[in-house]
Amino acid sequence: MFVTNWKSLLPLLIVGFLILLPGIHVGAQDILTAENYFDGISQRYGKIQDYEANITITRGEDIMTGKLFYRTPNLLRIDFTKPGDQVLVTDGKLLTIYIPKYEVIMEQRLKRRSQAALATMAGSQGLVLLKRNYSVAYLEGPDPAPLEEGSTEEVVQLKLSSRSTSEGFRQVNISVAGNGLIRRISAITLGYEELVYDFEEIKVNQNIPKNRFLYDSPSYANVYSDFLFDAEE
Repeated sequence: MFVTNWKSLLPLLIVGFLILLPGIHVGAQDILTAENYFDGISQRYGKIQDYEANITITRGEDIMTGKLFYRTPNLLRIDFTKPGDQVLVTDGKLLTIYIPKYEVIMEQRLKRRSQAALATMAGSQGLVLLKRNYSVAYLEGPDPAPLEEGSTEEVVQLKLSSRSTSEGFRQVNISVAGNGLIRRISAITLGYEELVYDFEEIKVNQNIPKNRFLYDSPSYANVYSDFLFDAEE
């Protein structure tokens, strides 16, 4: 069951983490259109070399929480607090997931096209490619609005609608907080399933060392290799 769940969830997680990393704020008063606002974020996005954040991933009634670390161009690690002690880490070539509840390690050697996608989406061109495949508009308008009903936290909300049914999501909503960082991503899959990413306490350009992304898997755990797809030579 845990392998099946990760097969369906993991590609969505990677897309969410690597396409929509935190941007840097462009004041709403300085822009006229949603596309201009989006372009401003994209232009400044390339300045981010690394970042860390508390992350909450909500998929229906399932909620995952943890600490996320990213370093350009393709280093990513999440130390989960829920499920406790679970780890996801990748260097762009090998993806490793440790699930302590089952004493299982899942490893995926990423295909060449997957490596290229990770490198591209994690860099400054990620938002450019996103704009190419999605139309950009304000969800309601350029003025800040509550993050959700009853919330005192205000954000600028963008709506990205897919131009093609071949894209991974039908629609992606991006909420930009007052500090200029992406606070929430809400994505609707082709199957009309909603996946929500909340980013809090984000810190950018902290000079995160490469060894933060090294992970020694427990020797006693069972290993499942290439659980998403067959690796290329």
